Amino acid sequence: MRDEEIDWAVYHALLEGKASTFQDLEDLGMAPSLIRESIGRLEESCLVERAGDSVRVLSVQESLLVCQAKYDGTCPFVVENGIVRARSGQERRSG
Repeated sequence: MRDEEIDWAVYHALLEGKASTFQDLEDLGMAPSLIRESIGRLEESCLVERAGDSVRVLSVQESLLVCQAKYDGTCPFVVENGIVRARSGQERRSG
């Protein structure tokens, strides 16, 4: 199975409420290493958020904010563990 297919299956299992933890995803018949890699890719793509063993799909609005904070060096805020806070002057990067 290709990475994209695994990511699609993991994302939809989370989205449809079939899973909300790594254990739930393993119960769907996927290898733990594949699940962790997939969650990493989905998190890197600003589609999901993990907190400990729990994983949840970000809303469209959350995804946009996380993506902007991650890639826009002039963005006035950061998102850390689901919390939006003002970016300090030292954290600002030139775009």
